[in-house]
Amino acid sequence: MTTFAAALREQRWDDHRYYHHSTINQSLHLVSAISFVVAYGLLFVDPALAALVAWLVSMVSRQAGHFFFEPKGYDHINQATHEHKEDIKVGYNLQRKVVLMVIWAASPLLLVWEPTLFGLLDAHTDLYSFARNVGWMWLAVGVGGLVFRVLQLWMLKDLYTGVVWATKIITDPFHDIKLYHKAPLALLRGEMMDPGLGKH
Repeated sequence: MTTFAAALREQRWDDHRYYHHSTINQSLHLVSAISFVVAYGLLFVDPALAALVAWLVSMVSRQAGHFFFEPKGYDHINQATHEHKEDIKVGYNLQRKVVLMVIWAASPLLLVWEPTLFGLLDAHTDLYSFARNVGWMWLAVGVGGLVFRVLQLWMLKDLYTGVVWATKIITDPFHDIKLYHKAPLALLRGEMMDPGLGKH
């Protein structure tokens, strides 16, 4: 168990130090984390709504931080090129995230073409029922994206790495709240980059 915890810490630390320099990104991750926790709660009462919250609020804010506010040049703090960081990223690097986000954004078109999703859903009759069906589809996209990367890591490295990564992803919202709850205050002080990253 100690080894698992150490591997989890290592993945979390690499993710933080390589991909969370910007306090704007950290603040958006805080928004994402809080909304993910809300979505987790909704999973028990309304899974379709949970998926809508997770994708429209949590994932959009989270990925916007990565795509628009993180520096893409040479990382002087970690002495690593952006290309090197992308190569060693365990989970979804920016290139894989683009693919995932395109699948997510385009998936509602499948419901327009096949309203029952090949018999898995009741056909929508109005905008509300369409949105709920989209929620169910996005839940499948989220779970599918998680399982797909675990299987991919199993083939590329080992199952252990994939399980550690999946654990990290599922628990990230709680960890991110702890890690980034001070980011909005830092941003208000005018600190655009995390001054603590180079001190670890």
